[in-house]
Amino acid sequence: MTVRLATRESPLARWQAEHTADLLRAAHPGLEVELVPMTTEGDRRTDVPLSEIGGKGVFVKEVSAAVLDGRADVAVHSAKDLPALTAEGLVLAAVPARGDARDALVGCRLQDLPTDGVVATGSARRRAQLARLRPDLRFQDLRGNMATRLAQADSVDAIVVAAVALERLGLADRLTDVLPVGLMVPQVGQGALALECRTDDTATCELLAALEDPADRRRVDAERAFLAELGGDCTLPAGAHALPGAAGDGDALVLRAVLSDGAGRTEQHLSSGNDPDTLGREAARALRDLLGLEP
Repeated sequence: MTVRLATRESPLARWQAEHTADLLRAAHPGLEVELVPMTTEGDRRTDVPLSEIGGKGVFVKEVSAAVLDGRADVAVHSAKDLPALTAEGLVLAAVPARGDARDALVGCRLQDLPTDGVVATGSARRRAQLARLRPDLRFQDLRGNMATRLAQADSVDAIVVAAVALERLGLADRLTDVLPVGLMVPQVGQGALALECRTDDTATCELLAALEDPADRRRVDAERAFLAELGGDCTLPAGAHALPGAAGDGDALVLRAVLSDGAGRTEQHLSSGNDPDTLGREAARALRDLLGLEP
């Protein structure tokens, strides 16, 4: 049997697909795995802010479409790129063991950034939280693959990246300041992979089930429930990160979430619970109420 993995063509995306292929071969000896690389609209239009071309979903739609139309069997995504609602006909079949979810600065430590320093980031979530911590900072847009982003680090005081991206590319030595989640709440699903297949493809779903990390799946489910309650592919700066809760309670989760009203006010919320969906949705409602935002 051969399983075809649809993936973006960027070096990081190919690492993720190759990692998934290795996991599948290890779980199912003798299984043949092929990559089906493609370029998405988000990859092609690096000169335009993501908010103007459809948000983070532009990185996943074409990869998912390859599975829906039969060109591939599995879509390999960064979980942070997924809209909260899975496309009709597809199922989020597995979330493998998660990597580092934290954000990081390249170029300068947060505490060492000069007054009126310039930070480059393409993320409204990162920008809102940094502005809350350092109202004096100025911001510049940042797009492109990781090599392109790193090349811009010398022209500003710092750029913001996902720590796991540089770790997976063997560039962890470029990380200047890895930020704790209490200071900078990560994007929903950051550091995790999300593997989609067709809902009617029972054989592939069963193969992917062996790659599932149940604990990390619950954490990602709680974060995605937070995003879903905000309205799917929320346009407001938002993030959430779940961790295991109290020792001795295997089902307990602690969720730290952040939301900005888009007009300069940003708030965090910390809550705990046992049901991922309820926990995520209640956190979203609490932050909306705190900021006075309509559902």
